[in-house]
Amino acid sequence: MPRPLSYPRQLRLVHKKDFERVYRDGLRARGATLLVVGAPNGLSHSRLGLSVGKAIWKGAVQRNRVRRVFREAFRLSQHELPPGLDLILIPGRPKLEPELAATRAELVDLAGRIARKEARPPRPREARPPRKREPRA
Repeated sequence: MPRPLSYPRQLRLVHKKDFERVYRDGLRARGATLLVVGAPNGLSHSRLGLSVGKAIWKGAVQRNRVRRVFREAFRLSQHELPPGLDLILIPGRPKLEPELAATRAELVDLAGRIARKEARPPRPREARPPRKREPRA
C-alpha cells in the first residue's frame, strides 16, 4: 500500500517526449521563486518534472539542493494541486536558495493559475494580413 505523501515513479516526468510536449504545448506561470510550465496529461494525477541548469548554480551540490526542495514541495502539496497536469518547475532566478514553505505555497498558486488558464476557452485570433517583406538592398 503506497504512503499518502509518497513520490512514486508514476508522479514523475521521466521521458524526453513528455518534457518536449509540456514545453511545446504548455502554459507558463512565473512567481518569485519558480517558473512553472504546465500542460494537461489526461491522467487523474499531476506529474512533476524538474529543470535546474548550471545557470542557476555552477556547483552540483547547490543545484541538487534546489531540486530536493522543489521535489519536497511537490510531494507535500500533491493533493492540493489540480489533477491532470504535467508540471515542470524551473528556478526563477540564479543563485536561488528556496525555502520549502514559500516554494510550496507558490507551487500551489502557480499550478492553480495554469489550470484556470487551461479551463478558459481559447480567444479567437484576429486574421492578420501577411506581412510584406521588402527586398534587402
